[in-house]
Amino acid sequence: MLFNKLPDNLFMPLSGQNKQVYQAVLISLADLFFDEDLVDPFVPKDLVRSTIEGAVIRLGVRRWEPEEDDSEEEQQELPRSTAEYTSRIYRRLVATGWLEEEQRIYRTYVLLSPANSFLLRTLVAIANLEKRSYGGAVLNVLSSLEAAINDPQGRGITLSEAAQTAADFSAHLTDMMLGLRELKINLSQTNNPQEIVRNFFDRFVEHILVSDYKTLKTKNNPFRFRQQILSHLRELQFDTLKLQQLVQHYQQQFEVDIHDAEARVHQHINRIIRIFESVDQRLAIIDDFRYRLEKRVSDTVRYMDKTTPGMASRLSRVISEIARKDGREIPRIKTLETVGFLAPGSVRSPVKRKTPAEPRVITRQEIDPKVLQLRQLFKEYKERREVKVDRIEAYLERHLLDKDQVMAAEFEIDSIEDYICFSYIRHLKSLGKKAKATSDRYQIAFEENYVNVADMVECRNFSITRKDHSKDVTHAR
Repeated sequence: MLFNKLPDNLFMPLSGQNKQVYQAVLISLADLFFDEDLVDPFVPKDLVRSTIEGAVIRLGVRRWEPEEDDSEEEQQELPRSTAEYTSRIYRRLVATGWLEEEQRIYRTYVLLSPANSFLLRTLVAIANLEKRSYGGAVLNVLSSLEAAINDPQGRGITLSEAAQTAADFSAHLTDMMLGLRELKINLSQTNNPQEIVRNFFDRFVEHILVSDYKTLKTKNNPFRFRQQILSHLRELQFDTLKLQQLVQHYQQQFEVDIHDAEARVHQHINRIIRIFESVDQRLAIIDDFRYRLEKRVSDTVRYMDKTTPGMASRLSRVISEIARKDGREIPRIKTLETVGFLAPGSVRSPVKRKTPAEPRVITRQEIDPKVLQLRQLFKEYKERREVKVDRIEAYLERHLLDKDQVMAAEFEIDSIEDYICFSYIRHLKSLGKKAKATSDRYQIAFEENYVNVADMVECRNFSITRKDHSKDVTHAR
């Protein structure tokens, strides 16, 4: 099936002596044919040739190896200019099936067949090896799934998109795991410490490591939406009405019978569930690979100097030469005093493996009713002991009534509130601004003798008189 879609000689330019040249040319042509502003897929031949010539100039071709399928004349005569390089590359791409020409009156246009276009996009993606984002993939699945559940008749097709995104994400986890394994094997076969460190940063950090890998250990973990996705899917499995609507939508969109549509709906739901239920196990395997890989590199860095041949004798000669010199000629070394080159955050200290927390059963703590009752009683007692100006004023008015004056012995103390009010009527001015209006309406006069009030308080005798009433009496006299 694959060979019926692609030309037989399609891969010959990428497997010959000049594969690096054709790789650079095809990447440049991909930028031309896959341009978002390109409305017409038929590109003029002159523009294609100029793109190839620009790639040749950037590559700086200095040596051209004859190809096996070249003619005898081409094998004997090598290209001498950029134009000849461009012509030979263009003819070879047309001959092997990468490019197709179409004549329109007096102009020649070039196009890519659908199979070649898809293949070229895939090869460019492999060449770029862009980092993936866990958070973006999970959110795409969640948004597509919610759209299908909320509107199964109009947007049910997004369920298939969610399944495809989840499958791509699962494949990326597998590729990442295999990439770590391959890198570990390559590092174990290398004895050069510099090469080990270089490959670690070039291949692992730049190509394999996921862009938001660190967020997996934080509160912004992209997998925090995983339980929400699984919950939506499990509810959908038992929602017969929405399942029926999804099946009808699949039947209309994919133009299949009802049995095939129903099988696709359940297949997509089960695929997403399986992928997100096994994410923790796969991430644990990836994390184990990553830990062993980083430990291998850290050990290499730690013993890099110790394994260098002749390092001890070189250091001995340097120390001997420095010992013969005058101390004033030796510059003072300040770097080692200010820079912690052996700090815990350096490459020499690998990231420690984090042990997952053990699961525990969360139980609801029940409070003893007696404790709740005691809290309520204490709250009520505290509220009754609270000093309030309106309570004090009501207490005074209750004892004054129609009288002009009241003595200390005439006050009654029947409750905690009365006790608090009686304690503060003698010191209203000490309550500050909130009691100023009340204290201005009354006048208190203390005497030298002591009295017992309601058999509860013994204090200096005093009398309280309304100021307004006393002024009215004086004015009348």
